[in-house]
Amino acid sequence: MQKQYQGYQEITNSLKSTCKLINLDHQSKLYQDVIAISNHLANPNFQIAVFGPFNHGKSTLLNAMLGNRTLPIDLIPTTGAAITIKYGSDVRTRIMLVDGTEIYRSGTDILQKFAILDGNRQMRKDVASVEVFCPHPFLETGVEFVDLPGTNDREAQDNLVRDKLLGTDLVIQLLDARKLMTLGERENLRDWLLDRGIKTVIFVANFLNLLEPEEQKQVQNRLLFVAESFRSELPAGFSNLYRVDALPALRARLKGDVALANSSGLAAFETALQNIVGILQQNTGGVRLPRIEGITSQIQRLLVDKIYKLNSEIKIFDDKENAKNEIKQKAKNLIEQGFNTSVYELRNWLSLPNLLAKYQSDIAVALAENNLQSWQTRTLKKDLTELQLAVIKWLYQAYEFFKSERPEDLKIPFPNTPQITLPAKQNNTNDITDPGSIAVGGGIGWLLGGPVGAAVVGSISYLLNKNIQKAEENIAKESYHQQVAKICITEAENYLSSFSSQGLSILAEYEQKAVKVINFQVSQEPREISQKREDIKQLQHGFNQLLTELEKVNIKTKYQPYKETPKPANTQTPPQENSTKYTYTEKKVELPPQQVYTPPEPNTPQVKVETPRQQVYTPPPNPAETEAKFRAWELDQEIAQMKANMKSPGKQQQTNANQKAQNPPKTQVEKDKIARAYKILGLQPTASFAEVKQAYKTLVKKWHPDLFVNQPQMQKQVQEKIRLVNEAYNILAEL
Repeated sequence: MQKQYQGYQEITNSLKSTCKLINLDHQSKLYQDVIAISNHLANPNFQIAVFGPFNHGKSTLLNAMLGNRTLPIDLIPTTGAAITIKYGSDVRTRIMLVDGTEIYRSGTDILQKFAILDGNRQMRKDVASVEVFCPHPFLETGVEFVDLPGTNDREAQDNLVRDKLLGTDLVIQLLDARKLMTLGERENLRDWLLDRGIKTVIFVANFLNLLEPEEQKQVQNRLLFVAESFRSELPAGFSNLYRVDALPALRARLKGDVALANSSGLAAFETALQNIVGILQQNTGGVRLPRIEGITSQIQRLLVDKIYKLNSEIKIFDDKENAKNEIKQKAKNLIEQGFNTSVYELRNWLSLPNLLAKYQSDIAVALAENNLQSWQTRTLKKDLTELQLAVIKWLYQAYEFFKSERPEDLKIPFPNTPQITLPAKQNNTNDITDPGSIAVGGGIGWLLGGPVGAAVVGSISYLLNKNIQKAEENIAKESYHQQVAKICITEAENYLSSFSSQGLSILAEYEQKAVKVINFQVSQEPREISQKREDIKQLQHGFNQLLTELEKVNIKTKYQPYKETPKPANTQTPPQENSTKYTYTEKKVELPPQQVYTPPEPNTPQVKVETPRQQVYTPPPNPAETEAKFRAWELDQEIAQMKANMKSPGKQQQTNANQKAQNPPKTQVEKDKIARAYKILGLQPTASFAEVKQAYKTLVKKWHPDLFVNQPQMQKQVQEKIRLVNEAYNILAEL
């Protein structure tokens, strides 16, 4: 048994940690349910709660079973706290206050101060728990009774009762035979018990002795029907309905009148109760664990919704970042392409063979004319500047896009002007009969004046064209102006060689620096997004851990665990440390809209039918009568549905169990029915079951047949509308 409760401890710890992950409000009903079921799973005793509206005789029944007036009894609602009755060697009471103070007294007189409603019929807010210890043999077997405050009196009392019910193993629902199953009782039966997995319920009818014999028969038939339709999960062979006249039973016990105790129904009820408890005690897990399903289902849905929301927010961020990075990557590729093309053109221009082919003759002539600076500015610098700007502009575009590193200007300097040393003149230097001495043009400012200067320029052209400078001729045989021309040509080559070498070196270094400019770094992810990724990881881990714990206690759910998936390789976002991405496998069903028949409004013009007799105006019922008939009609509808379900309860229960275990996918026809049901009730597919119930009640009241007694033409339409509303509610109630 101890090992079993340790297993329960693991799942309760998982539930509590999950509530912390989703920041569940401690004042919410779901959180209170988690605390209640956690305390329940940790309690080794078998707890029985007496439940019902105020003034139904709950305390009287417990006093009759205990054999004395242990609990406060009055004609007005008295029980103002949940009183837990445990085994003890003598009768004593322990009160725990909210501030931690413990009050221990012999007897139960102190209950009159701490456990009853005050003059305003309100509970004390300073009381945390109330326990009464009694030397009763039934309690000695590990059984606890809980006397709950009456419902339908104050909201605070209802909340307390609702929380305590989830922590009990068996519920004794006390019914007043004089006003059997009020609307409030039916709502509590569904909302507080059935919808929360509490099915170990025994109905006890009180005050049946106050009815006339004929009335008792009618009420007993109604009682049997209510009890059979509830389908309590009790051991086989035991009924879930008993009659106990509480006050006569208490008087019988106080007087020791065995015959009166038997006639009140107390003895038969006690015998059945002890046998039922003895069997259920052997498998408390079968009683308690089903109640976790409804709670975990709600928590899992909150987890999934929160994970989905965070994933959506991160996806929006990632999509924006990836879009920006994609644009930047495209810009980077284009800029690199343009930059490389421009660099290639400049490098090709700086290559020595191309420089020599394009500029050697002009430079040699400029040297001969002593006009190198002017020519350099006019021609060479202009060409170089255009090529340099073509390279630089790409880096400035890169800087505008990426803001990585500000680019530097590309500056390739020109070599110093060559210093030419002329050879010594010979006596025949004026001879211009050599073919290479033809002048290519006249002008002023020659390095060598007069005809010799013109001859030098002509020789430069001649020598470069004929490439005679490479011929194996004796320099002594050359004319003077040819010697000068060869000197200018050689200096021009040296000039361009120096310019090419230095320019290519500077360009290569510039290319290396450009890599840092034509580059972009992925923006540092905001702390907020990183935190969301970490939150998702923790939420998914908590979700999977909760699934694991549910599997350990054989509780099936419709969910699958989140699975870790690798991050896409082509993403531009750098991987986060210890980042984990999961995928969720639940499929969402899109429900197509359906056309729903809507009857005309009540003010539709009516066709007046003349009859031989004079028509008599029938006034509409007053609101009180309509409400009363509505409640009766609603009960009839619910009973009809219960009868339909009772035709084959075993088969129906097995079918529901199979569907719950296997959770087969819905067909398109079923999807259409669900969508149509939501449409009929005027709800969205995301509506909660509480909203479904409220919409159902609203529509039934709106289309109640009694509202149309003066409009016979509307009766068929109203009946059809009611049929559709009931059908829609039944479909959605089974989801």
